[in-house]
Parts: sequence; C-alpha cells; structure tokens
Amino acid sequence: MESNLHSPERRLIELRMEHADLDALIDRASEQSPMDELMMRRLKKRRLALRDEISRLELILDPKEPA
Repeated sequence: MESNLHSPERRLIELRMEHADLDALIDRASEQSPMDELMMRRLKKRRLALRDEISRLELILDPKEPA
C-alpha cells in the first residue's frame, strides 16, 4: 500500500489535477480587470513546467516503441 502512494501513476494523476487547477486559475485571473502580469507569468511558467513533467512521466510509463 505504501508503494502505491508514491507510484509514478499516482504522481501523474496528481500532476494532471494540479495542471487543471492552474488552467482554471489562469482563466479566472485573466478575466480580472487590472490583471497582475507578474502573477500571470508565474502561473503560466508553473503550468508549462507541470506539462513538461507530465510528458516526461507519460513517456516513462508508456514508452513508444521504435518503428
């Protein structure tokens, strides 16, 4: 049970959830009337880093076979 809590599959699910949360937060923040540009850049940078980590984990969990 302990190893399941730290499995790559579980980490991937957590990253996807965090990415979706950031998407929603960015959407809400962009609708505000004075928009905080620095905050938006930081949120978008974090979202991009999450996307990269998700891609890396997906590749580890389901590697593409060479053609």
